[in-house]
Amino acid sequence: MKTALVIDDDSIVLTVLARTLEDAGWRVLKADDGDKGIELAVAERPDVIVCDLLMPRVNGYQVCRSIRSNQTFLPQPRIVVISSSNYAADRTNSLDAGADDFLLKPIKPAELLHILELEGGTTFIRRTPPVSKGPTPPDTTYFRRAIGTPPTVRFWGVRGSIATPGDTTLKYGGNTTCVEVRADGELIVLDAGTGIRNLGRKLAGEFKSQPIEVTILISHTHWDHIQGFPFFIPAYSPHNQIRIKGYEGARVGLQSVLSSQMESPYFPVSMQQLPGYLQVEELKEMQFNIGQVKVTAAFMNHPGICVGYRLETSGGSIAFLPDNEPHSRLRMAPVTDSAQSYEVLAFAQKQDEKLIEFIRDCDVVIMDSQYDGVEYKSHIGWGHTCVDDAVALAVIAKVKKLFLFHHDPDHDDAKIDAMQEWARELAAIHGSNLEVDAAREGVEVVLNRVIAV
Repeated sequence: MKTALVIDDDSIVLTVLARTLEDAGWRVLKADDGDKGIELAVAERPDVIVCDLLMPRVNGYQVCRSIRSNQTFLPQPRIVVISSSNYAADRTNSLDAGADDFLLKPIKPAELLHILELEGGTTFIRRTPPVSKGPTPPDTTYFRRAIGTPPTVRFWGVRGSIATPGDTTLKYGGNTTCVEVRADGELIVLDAGTGIRNLGRKLAGEFKSQPIEVTILISHTHWDHIQGFPFFIPAYSPHNQIRIKGYEGARVGLQSVLSSQMESPYFPVSMQQLPGYLQVEELKEMQFNIGQVKVTAAFMNHPGICVGYRLETSGGSIAFLPDNEPHSRLRMAPVTDSAQSYEVLAFAQKQDEKLIEFIRDCDVVIMDSQYDGVEYKSHIGWGHTCVDDAVALAVIAKVKKLFLFHHDPDHDDAKIDAMQEWARELAAIHGSNLEVDAAREGVEVVLNRVIAV
């Protein structure tokens, strides 16, 4: 009897797939996360591994790479990656990581069984070496006291895709994503787009020779979210402590992606040459603390591994969702089988409900709103939200304040003004008290009070 290992953190999917395979005569092993799945694979040597892509702790890409790099697996098992993410890039990246096949959820039993009867090759990728911890961290006691309370949020970069300087973007700004949060003695930076350069200059001027401590949370490693880090001045001082946290991407680890953009011939200073106390941590858990700030992460619907963050502070909650496309919108393409169409839509709606619960009752939500409703029709599958959906999600989740974010590089100030007004009208149409603003560089949020700087 052949053995199949099913790895999925969704208990319903895990049960359904296991039952499907058992009914087909397979011996089935089950694991509800990637770590356990790898352990079971090493111990039991299954013939087939069916593995979810987006899982906490260890994702599907990591499972594939771990299995393929293990020279004791002879013969290698067949690996089928399954996912709710309907992007060509995720399929390609899964195959590059070592998967033999990629199936889109919800899984049709007949399709899965057919795939398992096929023969195919494998792909091998070497894992990224562990990250060095660096020298002894500096004393940042003065800095922590200076951060103080109440919690504040400040926008340093609000643009998506590529920086757009010029006279048509002066009001909202042209820098790519970067948001500063000061809360409960911590300085937390959300993404490291080009906006982080000006943040670094501000910190250097504010604290001068005093050591500072910064935690940078990376949502994902697309260029517009990391390209500013090489210009972050505090990283060039040996007195400062910089921690970068994020999740391993589709092809290589976080450390590798961040350092590769600073390699020759792209940049004159390598990441290893930075004199600051620098730590890069690839997260596994979806909940963790930064000092007294509780952080929860959730996978977003965007090509590759992309997360949103929710921060619980002493003064309120902040959610940061810079890149996301509602599942329902993406999966509404008509199919010939009406029953399957209903099943697909129901599954997509369930995924969107998870996002709604993630931002439920949040005080401030910073959400991808790159397109208007008309533009979105020609950008379905690009991994971004239209303003109509952003408002609807915020209204349903009873969010208090919504910031439209990740502005399209082709949108000038007048266009963003119009989208802001439309979003406010939509909130009123819904009968909601939701406050809506388009995110703008230089705006600082103190709890529920907004100060234009």
